[in-house]
Amino acid sequence: MNRWLLWTARHSITIALCVMFVAPVLFLLLTSLMTDSQALTASYWPDPWRFANYADVFSKTPLPRYLLNTVIYAVCATTFMLLASVPAAYALAKLPWRGRSAFLVVIVCMMMIPPQVTTVPLYLMWANAGLTGTLVPLVLPMLLGDAFSIFLLRQFLLTIPTEYLDAARVDGCGEWRTLLRVVLPMARPGIAAAALFQFFYAWNDYYGPLLYTSENEHNWTLSLGLASFKTLHHVQWNLVSAATILTMVPVVVLFFFAQRAFVQGVTLTGVKG
Repeated sequence: MNRWLLWTARHSITIALCVMFVAPVLFLLLTSLMTDSQALTASYWPDPWRFANYADVFSKTPLPRYLLNTVIYAVCATTFMLLASVPAAYALAKLPWRGRSAFLVVIVCMMMIPPQVTTVPLYLMWANAGLTGTLVPLVLPMLLGDAFSIFLLRQFLLTIPTEYLDAARVDGCGEWRTLLRVVLPMARPGIAAAALFQFFYAWNDYYGPLLYTSENEHNWTLSLGLASFKTLHHVQWNLVSAATILTMVPVVVLFFFAQRAFVQGVTLTGVKG
């Protein structure tokens, strides 16, 4: 008994943090298995257990369509971001050129600009092009890179010894071949971390889909569809909770399989070796 109390005392902060993070998810899961009359009452345990709530979600909302739109948005935005941000980060980290420091300052300043500042001109630009109501305004700008991703990748690439790059250049490799054959294999943890950050952002993004796709329900994402579902079924909290759980499951599974690369990339970023 004393050993148990001693272990609890040593890990009290960890236990408190675990309870703080797990309790809301557990409450959400239990609510999703309750009946409509039992949800948000003094009873915290489902009686009876109603697993049909998850089937009801699919019958009352086009969740597969929202899921497909979200996957398209997240995958395309992440892919385009990597295609643009990795070369930019490589140039900032490993190539000497005039104005490199000033360009880095510009990127840092771009990270500090709230997206609401550029909302009106960007929306007018996409509206004049006739692309509002589609996913194009959410995906296509990623071909220009992302300021946070460029900065994160640049910090990680600084940890790669320059001697490896010099050896590749001596062997006749150009900069693009050096990037593809030498830098990318060594930078996989950092690239994985940047990709996961972008994927999770796109998956949870509500502001962008609300701004550009709200007029066309066919292109709604999960976040926008879930908000609409909550409005339509505001008294059926069991169905709202079930829809929320279904929205969370894919990213939880993805993080479970990619957590090692994610943690390694975040840990090594900024530690110059």
